[in-house]
Amino acid sequence: MTDNDSAAPTLAEGELDAARSAHSLSQQLEALLIVADEPLSAVALATATDRPVREVRAVLDALVAEFDGERAGGGAVSSGAGSPRGFELREVAGGYRFYARASLDPIVADFVHQQSPARLSQAALETLAVIAYRQPISRGAIASIRAVNVDSVVRTLLGRGLVAEVGNDPETGAILYGTSDALLGYLGIGDISELPPISPLLEEPTEGFDE
Repeated sequence: MTDNDSAAPTLAEGELDAARSAHSLSQQLEALLIVADEPLSAVALATATDRPVREVRAVLDALVAEFDGERAGGGAVSSGAGSPRGFELREVAGGYRFYARASLDPIVADFVHQQSPARLSQAALETLAVIAYRQPISRGAIASIRAVNVDSVVRTLLGRGLVAEVGNDPETGAILYGTSDALLGYLGIGDISELPPISPLLEEPTEGFDE
């Protein structure tokens, strides 16, 4: 090993330490959350910033309040300190991630619709809804509700990471499916209990979804 080879790791560590010391913890967390393509846990953020988890959680809470307009940028509590930002920091699927503020969904949805077509077919969306509201559920049960073969659609949803195999039916041994953490992240919710009631959306509120 040459002197240059041994010096490289030290230089990288020095640059990392310099970057950490030059920026506040809130700045570091904001940068990490912006580039993340999935929710980051407080533990992962603490590891990346080399700070205690408790301190990271406290700063995350402060950022949530600041973006919601509940705190001034300096961190001091101030009633009506500012208007909520166009984005918000949510804790979902076991981690934190930036999302467009819910009240701006119509604007964002219109923009996305104009920019690109829907990525999932109507059949895929319907199958995904059945799985979300009836999980854990087998392919046979899904097919019974939709009255069509769903094998290829379920494979598509599995391939995109929106659903996952969550077990087997104790009587038939059939594979049971449920929603994935990735889907919860896309929807901006922490648990399936936060899904809206399905009944108001159906012509026959109990058909296929009764307990």
